[in-house]
Amino acid sequence: MPQQSEQEIEKMIKDYQTTQEQLRSYAIQLEQLKSQKAEFERANAEVSKATGKVYISVGGVIVETTKEKAQQDLKERSELSDTRIQSMTKQFNDLRAREKTLNEKITQIYKSGQAQGAQ
Repeated sequence: MPQQSEQEIEKMIKDYQTTQEQLRSYAIQLEQLKSQKAEFERANAEVSKATGKVYISVGGVIVETTKEKAQQDLKERSELSDTRIQSMTKQFNDLRAREKTLNEKITQIYKSGQAQGAQ
């Protein structure tokens, strides 16, 4: 591996730290989306059992609706969550690969002793 300048090493370390922060953020967002999807599925199960009136929340207001419309709304929200989860999972995996690559490069630099002046 060619000799790295102090600035290049520092930039690589900063990129690595930023990537780790992004990974933490994505992990939290993914968990929130998965939790939200599970909530939609639980709500849909409850609506399916409903025999009386059904209400949904629209922009902070609760309105009466039909069971079918409520189920359709929950299905659409669940599908949107699926799409967002898939997209975010891909981005998360891309970031994880970037983190791994940066980690390997930084480790190699330190093992080879190039970073002695950068400490």
